[in-house]
Amino acid sequence: MDLITKAKEFETRKMRFPTTSDRIMAAREAKSLILSLNEIYKKNKDEQIMDIMKRLTLIKQKIEKRLKGKPLTA
Repeated sequence: MDLITKAKEFETRKMRFPTTSDRIMAAREAKSLILSLNEIYKKNKDEQIMDIMKRLTLIKQKIEKRLKGKPLTA
């Protein structure tokens, strides 16, 4: 279960990305972790894996929201 330990390490990592490229790399890493965990979840149906995927998805969404920036107001 090396993948689960990678996901937990990603969760506990500081989410401070000073550059746009750092944010993009973090979002891609989160996405790849989620997809890999999903393949395992399809076989096992383990709720713990689903919880990890949900937490990673929230982190990924926050990073992507930061990438898109503030909407311009007219």
